[in-house]
Amino acid sequence: MNRSQLKRSRILRMALAGSADSTSHDGSGESFVMRSLKIALVVTLYWFISITMVFLNNYLLDNKELDAPLFVTFFQCLVSVGLCRLMFFLSTLFPGTIDFPSMKFDLKVSREVLPLSVVFIGMITFNNLCLKYVGVAFYTVGRSLSTVFNVIFTYTIIKQTTSVRALLCCGVILGGFWLGVDQEGVAGSLSWTGVLFGVLASACVSLNAIYTKKVMPVVDGSIWKLSFYNNLNACVLFLPLIVIFGELGSVLKFSRILDPQFWGMMSVGGVFGFAIGYVSGLQIKFTSPLTHNVSGTAKACAQTVLAVMYHHSSKSLLWWTSNMMVLGGSSGYTWVKGMEMKKAPVQVQQVIVSKDMNEKSRPDE
Repeated sequence: MNRSQLKRSRILRMALAGSADSTSHDGSGESFVMRSLKIALVVTLYWFISITMVFLNNYLLDNKELDAPLFVTFFQCLVSVGLCRLMFFLSTLFPGTIDFPSMKFDLKVSREVLPLSVVFIGMITFNNLCLKYVGVAFYTVGRSLSTVFNVIFTYTIIKQTTSVRALLCCGVILGGFWLGVDQEGVAGSLSWTGVLFGVLASACVSLNAIYTKKVMPVVDGSIWKLSFYNNLNACVLFLPLIVIFGELGSVLKFSRILDPQFWGMMSVGGVFGFAIGYVSGLQIKFTSPLTHNVSGTAKACAQTVLAVMYHHSSKSLLWWTSNMMVLGGSSGYTWVKGMEMKKAPVQVQQVIVSKDMNEKSRPDE
């Protein structure tokens, strides 16, 4: 194992152990009931913001009169940039109350973040297009292959192998995905366009995670600075795409272009898109990365049930089975990786001892 692999193992170990440590530290002196109430409140807030954002985006993208998904995504990115600047401004006014990193623009940083921004654009665009064509009910299955792509890209880009148990979980996810596609076809509601966008979104989600790790040192490890530069770059890159795909004409012809209610809904969508980053970090802080992933999986299940109830849909047993396979495979993968991370410190120590002994036994080069 080379130094970069050891470094990655340490980072992953710190990510898993660090959150739990901070939680116990923050919770010192608090009663068990009080800590449990705080955790329940944070998890509820994460579920509320995440589910509301999905339904709200589906509402905005499902508008038959305004067929401009790129413009909707562009505006949400613009709102995120504005909120980052606002939070930085408030932090300068109330330094003891609000803690937010500097949002001063640096062209060099923007250029270095640009490759990630291209992947980021693909992720949010394909994500929204998948939601537009398949709806909320099938969204969980349509966007379920990010874990599978994560394994593929981890092997092809980072050269890390995946355990057999984790691969079996990926097999369950793939089976659930194909069963879900089959059942949507049987029901007559399958959109191959939506499925394609879902697969592309899953690939971009995985690539986004990999490139984020590479770019983090450029923004001093700040997720908010990364969000600022990502969304700012995206706003610039979206402008020519909006013109090329003819969405500018659709926006100008839209009958509600001056309707405050429409812009209010668009702004709320942007605020929720900005807020999801905060509540995700908050949930990790009060629980752990592993619990955050489990919570996200459970949230996806609840989101699917709510969508079916809201649209008064009738789904077959096999359709529900496909969802359970996807969610079960995702939960299993999260659990397996969590168990592997717990064993990582012992394995790393063994490798370090073995490596030192080997280096001492060799003659100087």
